[in-house]
Amino acid sequence: MTLDEALAALRAGAEPGRAEGMAAYHKQDRTVLGVPNPYLNDLAKSWRQDLSVPDRTALAHELWQADIFEARIIAAKVLTQARIREDDPVWRLITSWVPDFDGWAIADHACDAGKRRLVADPTRLDEVESWTRSDHIWTRRAALVITLPWTKQNHPSAGDLAIRDRVLGWAAAYADDRDWFIQKAVAWWLRDLSKHDPDRTRTFLADHGSRLKAFARKEAGKYL
Repeated sequence: MTLDEALAALRAGAEPGRAEGMAAYHKQDRTVLGVPNPYLNDLAKSWRQDLSVPDRTALAHELWQADIFEARIIAAKVLTQARIREDDPVWRLITSWVPDFDGWAIADHACDAGKRRLVADPTRLDEVESWTRSDHIWTRRAALVITLPWTKQNHPSAGDLAIRDRVLGWAAAYADDRDWFIQKAVAWWLRDLSKHDPDRTRTFLADHGSRLKAFARKEAGKYL
């Protein structure tokens, strides 16, 4: 599939009058076509079924470079898959996008694809940890969003608990960061963790909660 064919398929799903509202909501300066998410999901599913992993990876790269809102979203969606053999090229592509993040929607879809590759090979956490020291807020935020799978296990292994504690260490380092999106990401991680590991969440809030903004403390403890 060529990039032109892929973009034509995207444009075919655009709804009249939708682009303006989406651009305003997502605060986008790049082109927004006005394609609803269900259409993107169906299109991405068909491409995952019809294209090989190398072909999808190449297409995702081209779609990202097109710098259209929905093209970047679907670039991530075509690579969102639990099991991929020899997935290093996919991981390298996803991580190459991180410095381009400039809003939550595109970043979260890319991190959703990245989560699968990180769970498949947790040694990649060493690379993710380097993101926590970035001057780019969206890179710092991505370190928490991409590690959300470790908030969700009801019966984590010793290795998973070590990763959980490692990421909580990153979150503790973020507690003094005043950026709203960083505070929100910390709260999101803790809120999801509290459903499966309330004790660790309470301990974190006891140790570091006073350094969080009030809204983040409230969100983090929502289910406690």
